[in-house]
Amino acid sequence: MKCAIIGGGAAGFFTAITLAEKNSNAQVVIFDGAKQFLRKVKISGGGRCNVTHSCFDPKELIKNYPRGGKELRGAFHTWQPRDTIDWFESRGVKIKTEKDGRMFPVSDDSQSIINCLQDRARKAGVLLRNATGIKTITADKNGGYELEFLNGEQDQFAKVCLAVGSLKASSIQKSIITLGHTIEPLAPSLFAFDIKDSRIDDLAGIAVKHAGVRLAPKGKKQFGPVLITHRGLSGPAILRLSAWEAREMEQANYDCEVEINWLGEKNEEQVVNQFKTLRNTKGDSFVRTKVFEEIPKRLWEKILNHAGVKETNQWAQLPKQVEVKLINELCNSTFHVRGKTMNKEEFVTCGGVRLKEVDFKRMESRIMPDLFFAGECLDYDGITGGFNFQAAWTTGYIAGTAMAG
Repeated sequence: MKCAIIGGGAAGFFTAITLAEKNSNAQVVIFDGAKQFLRKVKISGGGRCNVTHSCFDPKELIKNYPRGGKELRGAFHTWQPRDTIDWFESRGVKIKTEKDGRMFPVSDDSQSIINCLQDRARKAGVLLRNATGIKTITADKNGGYELEFLNGEQDQFAKVCLAVGSLKASSIQKSIITLGHTIEPLAPSLFAFDIKDSRIDDLAGIAVKHAGVRLAPKGKKQFGPVLITHRGLSGPAILRLSAWEAREMEQANYDCEVEINWLGEKNEEQVVNQFKTLRNTKGDSFVRTKVFEEIPKRLWEKILNHAGVKETNQWAQLPKQVEVKLINELCNSTFHVRGKTMNKEEFVTCGGVRLKEVDFKRMESRIMPDLFFAGECLDYDGITGGFNFQAAWTTGYIAGTAMAG
């Protein structure tokens, strides 16, 4: 039984290994148009590879997927982060958990994951064909599929799994559509914001550990670290927001407003009461003395300048209108987003093959028999933190298992 896995990334390798280990009679081949397999694994997590996340309840896990959570819930009951950890550790790659729940190989080197996957693939008899681009996929009249390669050669396969990653970079979109599938519009997800604003000028590298961000005026708030960069704003909270609002921001052509609460979940009323206490207990203290531990000193000074707080202002004499503006700057700073800045390590695309057209119990097409899907080519995507890799391992395992039958 000849099986083709198109795409040599995390999902493709996991599909191929699972298939080959479960059916020794299958001839499994991974095709990838690039020279190097597992490129995204190599650069993810700053070269450490954020393998998965320590969220072991499928009901909670799916909350980290802006699109596709409903379909993935059942899939995670089949293969979830605990299974991923056990799989790698039983094959010699120890996994550790960081404070924020992200999980990495103990080696802090993505090459550990790459070596493991490639070693298991070879031991299972998987054939690896890099620099072998696919031009077209067509259904054979007698069953199975014919692949035409970019070099003009052709080959027949009984089963095919598409694990091509982002369809934005795929040359086989036309084949997917010809085979009867619908591709939901593609849009970037997980990106930083291009912002030019005097309030964050010269602050590149400064981070607030826990801020709240949302798309103005009524977007859903996302919380976490926010990093000021030379281009604008980044960090986990910004990347999360870009994932949840990927389509809205694309429709706005990345020209929109974002609100930031530099104090995280602290609301205006709490800040008003805190300022009242300062007036009553430290009235002769200068406002410019740093009040909030969570806000770095240089950012605090920028916020004060923008609110119109003078060097000589003491808490007891702080004008009411200046206090109101200061509280607004702390809890509801509005910034104009002028564009996106792609984070190469975390590049993810929302959109892809319509989920209703795929049976998530098998990852098999509901339209074409023996055609399977795994990974990011499907219309699901997760926020940053290991969730996209986990979905790749899960869909790859399910697809490989079904293909082996």
